Amino acid sequence: MSSAFGDFGPLTERRKAEKARQQKRRIMIAVGTVTIVAVLIVIGAAAIAYTSKSSSEGGHKSSKASPSKAKSSHSPTSSDSESSDSSPSSDSSSPSSSDDSKAPAAGGDLKAVSKSIKVMCSQTDYTDACEKSLGKAAAKNASAASPKDIVRTAVEVIGDAIGEAFGRADLILSNDPRVKAAVDDCKEIFGDAKDDLNRTVHGVDGGGFGKEDASYQLQIWLSAVIAHMETCIDGFPDDEFKAKVKDSFTSGKELTSNALALIEKGSSLLSVFKGSSSKRRLLGEEEQPALDKDGFPVWVPEAERRVLKGGGFKNTLTPNVVVAKDGSGKFKTIGEALSAMPKVRKERYVIQVKEGVYEEYVTVTRAMANVTLLGEGSKKSIVTGKKSFADGVTTFKTATFTAQGDGFMAIGMGFQNTAGPEKHQAVALLVQSDKSIFLNCRMDAFQDTLYAHSKAQFYRNCVISGTVDFIFGDAAAVFQNCILVLRRPLDNQQNIATAQGRADAREATGFVFQKCEFQAETALRDAAKPPIRNYLGRPWRECSRILIMESEIPDFIDKAGYMPWQGDFGLKTLWYAEYANTGPGANTAGRVTWPGYKKVISKTDAAKFSVENFLHAQPWIDPTGTPVKYDLFT
Repeated sequence: MSSAFGDFGPLTERRKAEKARQQKRRIMIAVGTVTIVAVLIVIGAAAIAYTSKSSSEGGHKSSKASPSKAKSSHSPTSSDSESSDSSPSSDSSSPSSSDDSKAPAAGGDLKAVSKSIKVMCSQTDYTDACEKSLGKAAAKNASAASPKDIVRTAVEVIGDAIGEAFGRADLILSNDPRVKAAVDDCKEIFGDAKDDLNRTVHGVDGGGFGKEDASYQLQIWLSAVIAHMETCIDGFPDDEFKAKVKDSFTSGKELTSNALALIEKGSSLLSVFKGSSSKRRLLGEEEQPALDKDGFPVWVPEAERRVLKGGGFKNTLTPNVVVAKDGSGKFKTIGEALSAMPKVRKERYVIQVKEGVYEEYVTVTRAMANVTLLGEGSKKSIVTGKKSFADGVTTFKTATFTAQGDGFMAIGMGFQNTAGPEKHQAVALLVQSDKSIFLNCRMDAFQDTLYAHSKAQFYRNCVISGTVDFIFGDAAAVFQNCILVLRRPLDNQQNIATAQGRADAREATGFVFQKCEFQAETALRDAAKPPIRNYLGRPWRECSRILIMESEIPDFIDKAGYMPWQGDFGLKTLWYAEYANTGPGANTAGRVTWPGYKKVISKTDAAKFSVENFLHAQPWIDPTGTPVKYDLFT
């Protein structure tokens, strides 16, 4: 009860006054404290902003000073981890950060692009070149930082590098006819390289990046760009000119390798970047390629679209024109028939070549897509020539027949170069045609018979004969049910069936021999003549790749199987393997012990090199009706 009246009286009033004074002091102290805290916050914010700026600048310098750190990581996990360390949610430079609205848009974009470039370049083999070239391009255009945009830029910068290199080759002045011929080759090859680069850029723009089949096509085109550079270099004699030209292409080859790596890692890179921005569209929506009226991605060139559609060829082998040496056809030469071919057409163009030996040099140009030569048999309808390296012609120009236009097909045709073994390099058939098919054909020469130069190629039921490196080049080629005939070379030479020319491990190229048979012509086994050693292959380039599987290897093949090119060149970086071969020469016990030779691989690994998996070929082989085994025979 006393407490109920305790607030009344003089003592109570004094207590009230004392409490009021204490409350006033507390309020004043609180206000002062709040003011001090506010000042400290402002100062702290300024300090953080300054420190952030300094750290950002220092980070870029550190990245340039220690590129090996970025280069050491090749896994998506490492890239993802690196990205999360500077994620948009915690860094003021992120496009999704609210602080960015106060900063110039270009600066924010450049920071975002720089981060993306760093993550993506960590997947390449030439990290310094990657970051430098893409960073320079980003400084000019920092409007986008998506993986697709960066890959597009990675392809575009190749053009500048190889343009400069080809330009240097063009400026070489010499009275040596071989040097002059090499310069002329480089001029022509530069056009091919530019075309394949443009295709790649168009493919990336059309949604090809990150999807298996489309990415494979991009890799095929870029692999061809490397082959073009190497071909330009090859034309020069082994002198100072060749060394200078080779050096000038270093940057172009590194940048192409980087672009190949980014495309190869497309799916994993997209997954890394999938959650990196709160403003992104769904991944499937962003990367869905636009389709044309026929259901093909818009980036697929018209020539290839006709290849995939088949052009009505499967059920109609009716020739458009007939070539007959005896005058019974519309034309007497294949060259005339090609020259008269309509430039605009929707269907495959079939040229029937009647029996006869056609002494002419033929080129199916890049503009001549979907051409079929329909012969009357590989020993009846024959194109022949005799150009050779010994006569002052570059190997690239010795070919009797050159197929460049995509979708080229030859059925029952023979291709010859009769220069002879003493003339050295003398090509019968040179193939640069993508998605090309050779069925029931024959290629006969000695050294360098078949130049499978670049892009995707399929050979079925063909006979290929020669001596030294008689199947060579940098194509992605499968030889199925073919016969390889080793002929007698010069007495001081050895026979080498293959010399695959993959120069970079990122290339999607290599030679696969499936269900093939190695044979020896009678003269090779002549006991009255000096014995000749015979090998399956040797590495023309550092990353040469060959698989011989389910094939018959006879006893005249040397037990070592393969021979080196020169010294230890490529022995660690090549990839040679065998699978399920038969015959007395198939025993791998005595094979070479090079680090790059894998001996007998598993069925799972061999299946990766089937026609379907290695060439992605069903869409372009099926419409032609060509017999094919898409998987393994065993």
